[in-house]
Amino acid sequence: FHFREKMTHFDHERIPERVVHARGSAAHGVFKVYDDSLKQFTRAKFLTDPSLETPTFTRFSTVVGFPGSADTVRDVRGFATKFYTVEGNYDLVGNNMPVFFIQDAIKFPDLVHSIKPQPHHEMPQASAAHDNFWDFISLTPESMHQIFWVMSDRALPRSYAMMEGFGVHTFRLVNEQGVGHFVKFHWKPAVQGVHSLTGDETQKIAGKDPDFTRRGLWESIEMGNFPEYELGIQIIAES
Repeated sequence: FHFREKMTHFDHERIPERVVHARGSAAHGVFKVYDDSLKQFTRAKFLTDPSLETPTFTRFSTVVGFPGSADTVRDVRGFATKFYTVEGNYDLVGNNMPVFFIQDAIKFPDLVHSIKPQPHHEMPQASAAHDNFWDFISLTPESMHQIFWVMSDRALPRSYAMMEGFGVHTFRLVNEQGVGHFVKFHWKPAVQGVHSLTGDETQKIAGKDPDFTRRGLWESIEMGNFPEYELGIQIIAES
């Protein structure tokens, strides 16, 4: 009886794998706005009251790989922050690149299917380098801007503390008068700047320490060298 109970628990304790962003690392932090200059654009207290310190939880991730894949693969990195504000939770979901592959949401499952491993042999893992993906890209001209980003050094960040974050989508802030503005959010690494690995480094590190960026985040926090970012917004009038 005890054996069966234990084995039943063992067989059911695995968390279902996410379709994308399955490989992630996260950290608690705080957000504090410098001044009240955003009052003209938003009524959100966490963006307008410099006396508030808002708890946050930020998750960094690779996109394509499964939970056991290497941290240093060429890929977009997720950069999502949850703000536990006095007015409720606010989720800012983003990536480390300011643009995206598609502009029509209905294409998202097609994009993900194309970038995942080939269905008949499950290769390659955590990599876009196969025919299905390039076939999709060749038929989707709007993806070209994103491809230039993915093929750049920005797809090989040296650490999570050394990469930018972007809201990617266009959001809307509304002030007390009900006037709205379109905004894009930009995270900038405030202490260490933006730095990348070389392609050769990523392959060697993946073999020696596939947990490289996860370990770097954990150890830097343990030592008190906390990652720090500045959050800025790009503002466009609705008119």
